[in-house]
Amino acid sequence: MPKQDNTFVLQTVQPGLAGLMDGSVSTLAPIFAAAFVTHKPHVAFVVGVSAAVGAGISMAFAEGLSDDGVLTGRGHPFRRGVIIGAMTFLGGIFHTLPFLLSNFHAAIVLASAVVGLELMAISYIRYHYFQMKFWRSIAMVMLGGSIVFAAGILIGTA
Repeated sequence: MPKQDNTFVLQTVQPGLAGLMDGSVSTLAPIFAAAFVTHKPHVAFVVGVSAAVGAGISMAFAEGLSDDGVLTGRGHPFRRGVIIGAMTFLGGIFHTLPFLLSNFHAAIVLASAVVGLELMAISYIRYHYFQMKFWRSIAMVMLGGSIVFAAGILIGTA
């Protein structure tokens, strides 16, 4: 890759991917636990929105305060913080939106499908920008996502 592409990957794609991964995976357990323990989509929606917002803010500050970007070449901390915070929020909110449906089973099915699409998108970004083998990327991302997804369901049905 030319230098400019490496800079783009380091300063834009990497924090975006980290945010998308964190938002997509870290919000799964609370959202699905809330859904299964209450069987009320609205409760899962509120938990999902709060988790997405909280995770986005947390990740934005963590990234923005981690270093000034000079030594690492990772770019301006404010920019990285905005990227990772926004992508963390998006990663958490996408599979929260199906819980706007009033039908519990429809919301669960749609949210589960959205989770699958999110994990596929993460796998593709890893494959495309970080030269991971496509099937290995899918296997790794799906394994991690599946473990957290299952944890949420188990916690919510215990």
